[in-house]
This record gives sequence, structure tokens and C-alpha cells, in this order.
Amino acid sequence: MSTHTRTSAFDVRLIIALLLGSYGLVLTVLGLFFVTDEDNAKSAGVNVNLWTGIAMLVVGGLFVLWAVLRPLRVPAGTTTDEESTVD
Repeated sequence: MSTHTRTSAFDVRLIIALLLGSYGLVLTVLGLFFVTDEDNAKSAGVNVNLWTGIAMLVVGGLFVLWAVLRPLRVPAGTTTDEESTVD
């Protein structure tokens, strides 16, 4: 049995990071440039879009950092059902 590993090409953490990053970017831009005083008054003077967007960008960055520091490893000896079937 081999102890070598290979890196998995599919990592759900990167998809989550992409989604959080894109939504966070949209909310941050909306919070910076498209907020009115009426919007701030509705949320007790807090720019909710800006702070939520920044938080989503930070969490998305943490997901990327997690995926880089601890990549998924798949044992080299494992095969999927499709690879093991014979025609």
C-alpha cells in the first residue's frame, strides 16, 4: 500500500470563498457609494451593507487561507467507481 498522496482538484472551501467574496464585494461597493441618509436612519445609523460586505470579504479570505494552509489530500491508491469499472 502506498503512502503517497495527491492534492484534490475540487475543494468546496474555494467555492464558498468565491461566493462570499463576490457577495462581499457587491455589498461593500453598495455600502461605500450607494447609501443614503434614509438607509442609515433605518438601521440606527449603521451602514449595514458596508460592514456586512467587509465581514464577508474577511470570512472569504479566511476560507482561502484555510484551503492554502491545509489543502485536501487524497490517497493515491484510491479510485472512484467510474475508474474501477471495466467495459
